[in-house]
Amino acid sequence: MHDERFPGLRRRGFLAATGAASLGALALTGCGSSARPGASEGDGKPKRGGRLRAAFAGGGASETLDPHLANLFVDVARAKALFDKLADYGADLSAEPRLATEWEPNRTLDRWQVTLRKATFHDGRPVTAQDVLYSYRRIVDPKQAFRAKASLEPIDLDASRATGERSIEFVLKRPTAEFPNILAAFGAYIVPENATDFDKKPIGSGPFRFVSFTPGRSAVVRRYDDHWEGAPYLDELEFLVANEESARVNALLGGQVEYAHELNPTTARAHEGKGQIEIVRLRNSAMQAFAMKTDRAPFDDQRVRQAFFLIADRKELVDGALSGAGEVGNDLFGKGYEYYADGLPQREQDLDKARALLKQAGAENLKVTLDTSAVAAGFTEAAGIFRDQAKKAGVTVEVRMGSKDSYWSDILDSGTLACYRSGAMPIEAHISQRLLTDSTTNATKWQHKDFDALYQQAQSTRDKTERAAVYERMQRRLYTEGGFLVWGFADWILGTARTVKGVERNAPANTLDWARFDKVWLA
Repeated sequence: MHDERFPGLRRRGFLAATGAASLGALALTGCGSSARPGASEGDGKPKRGGRLRAAFAGGGASETLDPHLANLFVDVARAKALFDKLADYGADLSAEPRLATEWEPNRTLDRWQVTLRKATFHDGRPVTAQDVLYSYRRIVDPKQAFRAKASLEPIDLDASRATGERSIEFVLKRPTAEFPNILAAFGAYIVPENATDFDKKPIGSGPFRFVSFTPGRSAVVRRYDDHWEGAPYLDELEFLVANEESARVNALLGGQVEYAHELNPTTARAHEGKGQIEIVRLRNSAMQAFAMKTDRAPFDDQRVRQAFFLIADRKELVDGALSGAGEVGNDLFGKGYEYYADGLPQREQDLDKARALLKQAGAENLKVTLDTSAVAAGFTEAAGIFRDQAKKAGVTVEVRMGSKDSYWSDILDSGTLACYRSGAMPIEAHISQRLLTDSTTNATKWQHKDFDALYQQAQSTRDKTERAAVYERMQRRLYTEGGFLVWGFADWILGTARTVKGVERNAPANTLDWARFDKVWLA
């Protein structure tokens, strides 16, 4: 099936599809700010009107608008257009208020009082404490695998209660100093009480309201005039899916879309400063890694994992796979974020030591399959570069190309070694979603009860310095024996038509102002 609106792109696989921490004070009062200090300079005065078409990579015909199932970047972009969370992550990965205006702990950090702002759903109903409790209880349903389930785990939702129409007392299972991170958790969107059908007519409290959705085709949303933060400038927003980066670029160059998400560094270099389109770089946005499954051979042997840490030439990977648009990693997530263990020595390639470790593990002449896909910029290039690096250590890496439509679900439980990436989030959130025994997106199968206990200890530690020491201890262990070989941190690259204004530049992928269209306008 093709879409006649994109006649020149059918052969390139353009599918018009699915709609396309660092925490401060424990108590916070405030309102979301509409000031956008990182937006493009010289944008001029915002104007209302028009439809913006945004192209993202997507997930095929099984896509959904259920915000609690949002996993892919296009899912999150659609969800934040239609729905709100109680808080979200600012550029520095601290929690900023959204539907919540205030959060206040008791002295022992195991009860938090949250106050909601006056906001309405798209059908005019007010957003209430009961909607919040319903949303969170839906997310933690043991029969479901919703994205935010692990993040909401500290809350005792049976004991938590509404203390007024717009106030909630959250009772926690243990003291939690960084409770606002829970409110900002990925996928923790607020939906109306008893809402279940999200693909026919989803109702949220976000800046845009639902118009149409056909999985595998498109999603269209329209300005919600009564949004609590003010109506968006755009009349309409359409999400389109193009899994091929070349299709997104050609659609942008051909005027068929005005916004193209995730461009390759080589594309950016070819067009930056040339005047035809605008290139936007979101720095330090995406962790680039190889995920080793620690629960199965050969990576259930710590020595093999350590050998692979030493096989990688990180600078060659950044230069080759990212065309230099990024910086080297050190096998830990969150470089530059609060609690990052920056005192550990930068790991360098050491092929002799890698060979010795493999010999100790009885893994000489090791053969391993590396899963990759064109689903993300640099993945196929990184796989080829690492294959050549591993060969020098006597390891045969067979690169296996996966489906762009199902890659992320395929590699979660299958295979042994895979190309992996993650957008920005607090280090605490990365741990809770990816590294705990019951984390629903635990791609390395890192499952250690003593590590889980350290996480709970960090969460329960009120003193920030003491909390940082626990996080450093956890990271030292991951640095030594974890399953993520983090070789780099990539710039996130967007392309826009020259008519698009107000795009935030200080917005790492996954933060509030990334892929946010209510503050964007067409000049």
